Amino acid sequence: MRRRDVLVSGGAALLGCSVFPLGAGQAADAPRQKVLYFTRSAGFEHPVVARKGGTLSFSEVEFTRMCARHNIEVVCTKDGGVFDGDLEQFGAFAFYTSGVLTNPVQGRDEPPMTPTGKKRFFDAVARGKGFIGFHAATDSFHSEGERISDFVAMIGGEFIVHGRPQEATLRVVSPKFPGVERLGESFKMTDEWYAQKNFAKDLHVVLVQETAGMVDDCYQRPPFPATWARRHGQGRVFYTSMGHFENVWTSEIFQQIVLGGLAWALRRVDADVAPNIDRVTPKANVLKA
Repeated sequence: MRRRDVLVSGGAALLGCSVFPLGAGQAADAPRQKVLYFTRSAGFEHPVVARKGGTLSFSEVEFTRMCARHNIEVVCTKDGGVFDGDLEQFGAFAFYTSGVLTNPVQGRDEPPMTPTGKKRFFDAVARGKGFIGFHAATDSFHSEGERISDFVAMIGGEFIVHGRPQEATLRVVSPKFPGVERLGESFKMTDEWYAQKNFAKDLHVVLVQETAGMVDDCYQRPPFPATWARRHGQGRVFYTSMGHFENVWTSEIFQQIVLGGLAWALRRVDADVAPNIDRVTPKANVLKA
C-alpha cells in the first residue's frame, strides 16, 4: 500500500454499504437546504482546494456531489465578500481555509472578508446557523499570544503544526454521534494529521487522535481531539482534522463522518453533545508527553 492510500481497519471494515445519516428526518418534499463552502486561503493553499483553469477544486466537486445526493445545494466560493451579502439563505457554512481571511493575498484574485463580513458571519453562527470546518480551518485567524481569537473560540481548537503523512488510529468516543455509529471502537487512516491546541472546554469529542506509535516530535504527546462538535450560542459547530488528500475525500469513512456532522449542523438530526473532553482526552492541552 502506498503511503497516501487510505487504510481502514478494525470496526470500520464492517461498514459495507453505507447508510448516510442525512437520509433520516428529511422528507422527500422538504425544502432544499443550502451550504456555503468557503475555501479562501490567506496562508498555505492545500491542493484539494486549489482551482486550476477556472474549474472547481477537487474538494469542491466532491463536497458538492456528496451533498447533492441528500438534497443539499453547495455554493462554492473563495470570495470573502460573500459575507457582506445574504447569509440567511444558507443553513450552514463550511470552511477549508487558512490564514487571516480579512487580509488580501498578492497574486490571488480572491477578495478578503471585510471586518463587517467577519462580524456578520460570527453573528449568523451565534444566532443558529451551522458551521463545518475541514482540516486547515483551524489554521485560520490564529490567536495572538495568550488571547484566544474569536474564530478559534468558535471552532474549538487551533492548529500548531503537522508531521509527515502517516497511518494513525482514530478512537471513536461518541459512538452514537451521526456518521460514526458503524465505525466500531477505532479505525486507521492515512492522512496529514494536525497537532492542535487551545481546545474549548465545552468540546464534545467524537474522534480522538491516538498518538502512541506516531512518528515526528509534534505527536509525542497525550491523545487529543481530532473530530468534535460544540454549540456556539444557538449555532452548531462541527470540525474534523481529516481531509488533506484527495483519496481521503473519496473514502467512504470520511464522507460518512462529514455527512453525519453536516446533518447535525443543519438540524436534520439531533445528538448529545454534552462536553466530554475532560473525560476522553484529559491531557488534550499537554503539548509534550
